[in-house]
Amino acid sequence: MKIPGPDHPIAIAANPKRVRVTHRGRVIADTRRALTLREASYPPVHYIPRDDADMTLLTRSPHASHCPHKGDAAHFSVSVEGGAANNAVWRYEHPYDAVAAIKDHLAFYPNRIDTIEELPA
Repeated sequence: MKIPGPDHPIAIAANPKRVRVTHRGRVIADTRRALTLREASYPPVHYIPRDDADMTLLTRSPHASHCPHKGDAAHFSVSVEGGAANNAVWRYEHPYDAVAAIKDHLAFYPNRIDTIEELPA
């Protein structure tokens, strides 16, 4: 486990905008309660509460990953009419204390789904 610090900062903040995720014309998630995580020089990532996602469209994948700053991530595929997006979603079920705010939230790979939009609240 690595602790965020000056050499690898991580900041999590409530996003004041509405965040909507779609794939093949279907809304996968829609929330006004997203958290935006900014980590080092990586692009910002929106974490959406599970309660604001259509979990019936997600299937847990056998794929998993590990981040030394956040913990172990479970991955999910999106299945909608017109096509699937494999391993397009991840979540940290037991994130490290430094990023505990993202527990019970989902994040989406922007290159595996159609859109992640920030809209006026």
